[in-house]
Amino acid sequence: MNATKRAGLVGVTGYTGMELTRLLAGHEGIELVRATSRSEAGKPLSAIYPFLQGTKLAGLTITQPDIADLRENCDIVFLAVPHATAMDMAGQLLDAGARVVDLSADFRLRDPAVYQTWYKHEHSRTDILPQAVYGLVELYREDVRKARLVANPGCYPTSSILALYPALAEGLVETDDIVIDAKSGATGAGRKASLGSLFCEVSDTFRAYNLGKHRHTPEIEQEVSRIVGQDILLSFNTHLLPINRGILSTIYTRLKKPVDLAAVRAAYEKHYAGEAWVRLLPAGALPETRFVRGTMFCDIGLVTDPRTGRLIILSAIDNLCRGASGQALANANLMLGLPENMGLNLAPMVP
Repeated sequence: MNATKRAGLVGVTGYTGMELTRLLAGHEGIELVRATSRSEAGKPLSAIYPFLQGTKLAGLTITQPDIADLRENCDIVFLAVPHATAMDMAGQLLDAGARVVDLSADFRLRDPAVYQTWYKHEHSRTDILPQAVYGLVELYREDVRKARLVANPGCYPTSSILALYPALAEGLVETDDIVIDAKSGATGAGRKASLGSLFCEVSDTFRAYNLGKHRHTPEIEQEVSRIVGQDILLSFNTHLLPINRGILSTIYTRLKKPVDLAAVRAAYEKHYAGEAWVRLLPAGALPETRFVRGTMFCDIGLVTDPRTGRLIILSAIDNLCRGASGQALANANLMLGLPENMGLNLAPMVP
């Protein structure tokens, strides 16, 4: 087996940084040697994350982010920092010869004008934007293997794109009438203090947010448009669930012609044959967030509705693992020549 690879993590204090430390604490092929935070520098990692006590990461000291130090000591660097911050840091790391997995949105959108429209910030590193590979392994695995910069997909887009891919690739559904009704746990809002994510604001209620203007919309449209080779405009609608982690997406599509459920299932089985992390549920079964919690699984359920001529696609993922940090680790594994699933053969956390 290859020698242990060394990783750096910039932005260790957010939920994605927290999840990455959980996963790397038991990884056999990658050792976290740098964990950075401007506010927590100088503390042992276990001081901010007591769950790491007794693991190989317990004694790691948090440091200030330093490009030269990261490049010299790391084979790969994870960026778990806000959008508009990541682009310059990723650019500096690439200029220094490093390999980078960026968990922000800064390199997901191929058109900088689209990025500026949705994120209200001019892209400062358009020179390296063409190098970025969109890190959805089921679609871009071989490109990821050769990449120096991977744009880790967003959580909602991961759930939506994987759900839609076979139906669009096989031409089963119309492209002008797609509605995505997606619901996420509270960790999707990040770890920063805000009124909307306080316990009393989230518990015992259920609400929609950012309707018609969620920033993951162009990311989903970009990738599903590439699947069919034409521009797709869709309706993407988000809701906040009173749970910690998980996404359930219910996607309404219109069938081009009457198709029975068996034929739709055959299309999904064809495209996801050999994909260990995409689980097509038995006919009649529907996904639940609790059965993917803490894992890389994307569970997919299918319903055909002859009365309305619709195919309803449901998918469930864990927003922190499959939708962020676990996916970043899968990308890193590929970039470093390690088995894609190393450190990621995780059973769901139940109950």
